[in-house]
Amino acid sequence: MCSYAYYRLNENLIPDGEFDELANKLLAEYPKWKDHPHCPTEDDLRASTYLGEYPTIVQVATEVYLKRM
Repeated sequence: MCSYAYYRLNENLIPDGEFDELANKLLAEYPKWKDHPHCPTEDDLRASTYLGEYPTIVQVATEVYLKRM
């Protein structure tokens, strides 16, 4: 959601440093969830970015969240 908000909607849900920290935590646990169909690649996580296709559930949830802020 944070990546979608930032890269597609031009909105920050969390500070950049927190986003990087989250990407590092996900990268550290990558083997546990790498087979999930919407998993970003290790390279995406190392770069703290994701520019691929976002699942509809991520798009809708992010947009609803932003409307409630």
